[in-house]
Amino acid sequence: MPQTRFRLSTALAIVPLCAALLVPGIATAQVAPVCGASAEFARFERPLTRTGQRLAAGLPVTIIAIGSSSTAGAFASSSAASYPSRLEVELKERFPLATIKVLNRGANGEEAADMLARLDLSLAEGPDLILWQVGTNAVLRDHNVDVSGVLIRQGVERMKAYGADVVLIDPQFAPKVLAKPDAQGMVDLIRATAKAENVDVFHRFDVMRQWREKSQIPFEVFLSPDQLHMNDWSYGCLAKLLSVAIGEAATRATSVAGGSAPHL
Repeated sequence: MPQTRFRLSTALAIVPLCAALLVPGIATAQVAPVCGASAEFARFERPLTRTGQRLAAGLPVTIIAIGSSSTAGAFASSSAASYPSRLEVELKERFPLATIKVLNRGANGEEAADMLARLDLSLAEGPDLILWQVGTNAVLRDHNVDVSGVLIRQGVERMKAYGADVVLIDPQFAPKVLAKPDAQGMVDLIRATAKAENVDVFHRFDVMRQWREKSQIPFEVFLSPDQLHMNDWSYGCLAKLLSVAIGEAATRATSVAGGSAPHL
């Protein structure tokens, strides 16, 4: 376990993407910035029990990414550059002996109600872990945050009833989101819902805020020209950080249970 903790802290502190990866909009001589985030934002509070048990037992793991345009991969250079596609690559590198697939079920423009309307289709695909990116479009359209909260809780309860591990992903830290009065309110609501429902959150908002405010990375480096959607670099970094968080939480789950955990 000390080795696992060391690897996690090291990965979160200096998770670089390939130095040859160039960011759209930056001069071609300049390489991408370092991908990183504080452990408090990129580590899950709760273990991923089902995911960890299946990895430890050598069983296939199915992850389904539900969400709107930043799950679908809007403004990525290709579908292979979306965060779910990159996440599958990262997890296969982290667990080379495991059979892991990440299914992208994002749809542009959707809100929580739309995602719930097609949730049964996703559950029918047998997910062991569901990543639910939600909240941004409701904020952009000035929709009632409390109504969104009710829907998000309903969705989490249905996912838990199925038996899947659940991780919520909150909105992006981007100018068009920040211009809305309920941006922080949605972030707080998602955090409170996750705590009440005993599920995890990937704090995308705080991670991206650190890129901008602590690492001093300009918005144009990690956002598309519309000042809202992510780009290849940020999708890739999101996937990298998620893979570290998933790997650690899954390993922690089997360690707590007394099982033999796979190495990160």
